[in-house]
Amino acid sequence: MSASIDDVLGSEQAYLARARADLETMRQQVLSLDVQGGNAVSAEYLSAALYHRAQALIDDPGTTLFFGRTDHDDGNRWYVGRRHVADPNGDPVVIDWRASVATAFYQAGRNDRMGVHRRRRFGIEQGSITAYEDEILTEPGSDEARSQILAHEIERPRAGPMRDIVATIQPEQDVIVRASLDTSVCIQGAPGTGKTAVGLHRAAWLLYAFRERLARAGVLVIGPNESFLEHVNAVLPSLGEAQVRHATVEQLVITSPGGAETLLTIKGSDAPEVAGLKGDARMAEVLRRALWSAVVKPSEAMMLPRGSRRWRVPGYQLAEIVDELRNRGVRYAAAREMLPQRIAHAVLVLMEDAGDSPDDRVQDSVARSREVKKYVDSVWPAVDPKKLLHSLFSDAEVLARHAEGLLSDDEQKLLLWARPSRTAGSAKWSTADAVLLDELTDLSRRSASMGHVVLDEAQDLSPMQLRAVGRRCSTGSMTVLGDIAQGTTPWATPSWEVTLEHLGQVGAVIDELDRGFRVPDAVIRYAAKLLPSIAPGLNAPTSVRDSPGSLRIVTSASPQECWADVFAAVRRDLAELGSIGLIVPDSLVPTAARQLQEAGIAHSVLGAHGADSLESDVDPLSLRVSVVPATTAKGLEYDWVIVLEPTQIAAEEPDERTGLRRLYVVLTRAVTGLTVVHHQPLPEVLN
Repeated sequence: MSASIDDVLGSEQAYLARARADLETMRQQVLSLDVQGGNAVSAEYLSAALYHRAQALIDDPGTTLFFGRTDHDDGNRWYVGRRHVADPNGDPVVIDWRASVATAFYQAGRNDRMGVHRRRRFGIEQGSITAYEDEILTEPGSDEARSQILAHEIERPRAGPMRDIVATIQPEQDVIVRASLDTSVCIQGAPGTGKTAVGLHRAAWLLYAFRERLARAGVLVIGPNESFLEHVNAVLPSLGEAQVRHATVEQLVITSPGGAETLLTIKGSDAPEVAGLKGDARMAEVLRRALWSAVVKPSEAMMLPRGSRRWRVPGYQLAEIVDELRNRGVRYAAAREMLPQRIAHAVLVLMEDAGDSPDDRVQDSVARSREVKKYVDSVWPAVDPKKLLHSLFSDAEVLARHAEGLLSDDEQKLLLWARPSRTAGSAKWSTADAVLLDELTDLSRRSASMGHVVLDEAQDLSPMQLRAVGRRCSTGSMTVLGDIAQGTTPWATPSWEVTLEHLGQVGAVIDELDRGFRVPDAVIRYAAKLLPSIAPGLNAPTSVRDSPGSLRIVTSASPQECWADVFAAVRRDLAELGSIGLIVPDSLVPTAARQLQEAGIAHSVLGAHGADSLESDVDPLSLRVSVVPATTAKGLEYDWVIVLEPTQIAAEEPDERTGLRRLYVVLTRAVTGLTVVHHQPLPEVLN
């Protein structure tokens, strides 16, 4: 006789209680360890490591230690959770979702059971197991049959715009997450397919599976804006990883390799056409020419007095040395550092021909001599990247010399500063300038490479920005994420092949996620009306969620009534569970914040206006309503989204295609319901 539902739930709840007790035992064992480091520094390091380990073992009573289990043909049973838990004997009680044995929980199906005959999912509420659902893989059926517990977990309202999906990873997502460290992958992901979460879970899995290799080289996550990175910072620790650096592309190019020191302060900005030109891949060749033009081909001999003798290295031999270094493919500064030793070696050959027996100490002495240093400075001078770029943008003749055949006269005029600063130090550098300076710095001295880089929203980066990211991963692998249809910059990539070429990752595997799990079907179908205009080569995404009533279009009688309709939508959504994002044109952010305040609706504001929108003692994460500038919405998700004046959102972009792509992003931020409020006529393609 099979056990009753209550009996099964009671048994599983008892197992959870045991797992919690075992986790606490693990923590107490760590706390009881006696720190013996051998010296003060080692002891402090070990003490800090033990502290962080103990903190990581603190149980969260608001969730469970596992969310599923697999029963195998060999008699094994594995409970799958966010962390590993062992009993006092060292036997596993819960296995980390990243362990190889957990793969079957995500990928096993009736066509390939992977040795599993039962998969059980648990319904969780406030840290307790309240339901379970069994999938018997030995019984006939379809792998497409939908799990109600899985659906509930996917659709569960969140307190913030992003959370981990470790309990709901789908087979096609799991294959990407567990791709080898040696494999670079590029994911074309439609809205709601979980591509960002897949990228973060891949970072966490790689750190688990290749910890030794990545502990040295490191993992870097690059996102589009600060709001996005804040939520990334909240997701990774919940997956068991806190030692992951994250940055925007701007932060990447203005800070030191570790991110601790700011190397450049951004004080200026560029018009879109200037920023687009500075981001063009042709600028890399302009910069290369400008840097290497500083090298002078030797024509005169070098005389080196040493003791009572004078040694003469002829000009043709020095020219051969310089040419050899130029053609080796090494960086400018590295080759400059080699030159004194090459010259010193030529002098030593002369000494040996004269009957002397010089050793390495003599060669080093010659290389450091005043005469050799002076000669090196004359033929291979040190170059300051800031001063070089300053001269390019300040002097039309200098720019024309290095841009000949690459940039037209009109393009060169765009690059030249109307009022050049007197010095490089006083220049008002822009974000695009910082990327060019980063390129020059790398041409001079090779940038350090990370072990793995996760790049999100890659479709929006210029070729020069992509080069800046790619050189941070010249010897490592990458996970490239994005959606061609969501490219919202004038220089957005035309294809993933082009993006991967600029990243230096032409061998990456390109995969597609087009099955949405978060965005309701009605919402995704409404937004997909824009695809023929913004990305005609892409297939329309599909959604597994059929949520009637999830889309509302509200036409207001006047601009004033728009706000009344917005308030009504906000209050209606507040009556439900979950987060609410009011997405408005950037120009209306201050107005939206003021209107909500006057209406008595507590809220936070994302982006540049956010700092002054709250009382000092209010935690923005505690507020359910967020005012979101349209240009900040990318990468974020809310349970309920209210979009104000779609036409104005599109019109505030520099061109029609970019405007409609921005609107596509905005319309696909909702995971439960979308309300569109407008007085201005909607774009024709949405009618």
